[in-house]
Amino acid sequence: MMPFRSVLGAACCLLIAAAGPLARAQTTTPPLQDSVPLTGDNLDMRFADGIAAVVEDKIITVDDVRRELAPLLPQIHNESHNEQEFNQKLEQAQDEIIQQLIDRVLIVKEFHKNEKAHVPDSYIDNEIEEQQINEFDGDRSKFLAYLRSRGMTMKDYRQEVEDGLIYDFMRQQQRKSRSTISPVKIETFYNENKERFYQEDSVHLRMIQFLRSDGESDDALRKQAEDVLARFKAGDKFADLAREYSQDTRRAKGGDWDWVNRSSIRKEFADVLFSLKKGECSEPIVLSDGAYLLYVEDRKYAGIQPLSAVRSQIENILVTQEAIDSTQHWLERLRREGYVKHF
Repeated sequence: MMPFRSVLGAACCLLIAAAGPLARAQTTTPPLQDSVPLTGDNLDMRFADGIAAVVEDKIITVDDVRRELAPLLPQIHNESHNEQEFNQKLEQAQDEIIQQLIDRVLIVKEFHKNEKAHVPDSYIDNEIEEQQINEFDGDRSKFLAYLRSRGMTMKDYRQEVEDGLIYDFMRQQQRKSRSTISPVKIETFYNENKERFYQEDSVHLRMIQFLRSDGESDDALRKQAEDVLARFKAGDKFADLAREYSQDTRRAKGGDWDWVNRSSIRKEFADVLFSLKKGECSEPIVLSDGAYLLYVEDRKYAGIQPLSAVRSQIENILVTQEAIDSTQHWLERLRREGYVKHF
C-alpha cells in the first residue's frame, strides 16, 4: 500500500466526508404514520449487557448501534404494514448496522498495517471544522455539549473522525480498483440479457406552443400556427422558430423536449407525433389551452437496441458488479483474519 499522504494527495477530491454519528445524531425526522405503532428499537432486550459485538480491541455498544439506527426508524416504520413486519425490518437494520461497524474497525486496522500510512492532521482539523459549521451552525459550545453528551473527549472524537476518513478512503480505493471489461464479457451479457435492452417507440421532440388568450377563437390560434408552419416549410429551422414564437418553458432551448415515448405525452399528441418521420412537422393541433406544432428531431423504433447502442451501458453494469464482488471478497477476507465476537 502507498503511504496515505501520497495517495490521498492525488485522490483527495474523491474522499467523502465520514457520515458518522455526529451528522446522524442531528437528523430531524418527519412525524411517523399512525398505521403501525412504534414500539422502540428493542436493542436493550437483544443485548442486555449493552454490548452488541467486540471486534479486535474495540467494543461496539448498543448506543453505537442506536445512533446509526435512529435516522432510519421513520423509513422502516413507513415501509411496514404491521408491527410484525416492522420488527423484522428493524432487526435486519440492526444486524446490518452492527456488521458495518465491525467492518469499519477491520478496514481501519487494514489501513494501519502499512506503518507509513497516516492521515495528515490538517485533514482531521478540516473535517471537524466542517462538521461544526454544518451540524452546529459554527457554535463550538453546542459541539462541546454534544461531546459531553456522548462522554467523549476531544481526543476521542479526533480518533473517530480519523477512522471515518480512513474508512471512506479505503472503500474509495477499493471501488477504484476495477478491472477492464473484455469485449467477450460485454457481448455475452448482451446475448443473455437482450430483453433488458428493449426500447419503446420514442421521438426526440421539439414543440412550439401558442397559448390561447381570453376569448381567442380556434381559427385565430390555427392561423398563428399555420403562419409559423409556412415559414418552416419555406426553409426556416424549427428550433429558431421555437425560440421566436413558442410560449412555453422550453422556448430558450428551441422547443426541445428531449426524447419522449408514447406513454409519456398527452394522448392528443401521441397519435400525431408517432405518425411523423424524422424531420417532419405536424399540422397545427388546436386544443382548449392553445395550439401546438410538433417536430420530430429524430426517431427510435420499438425493438431490442443493437449492441453498439448499449455497449457503454453494459460496461458500466459489469464494472459496477465487479467492484461490488471485489469489495465483498475483500470484506470477507478481513472478517476471516480479524477477531470478531457477536453478542
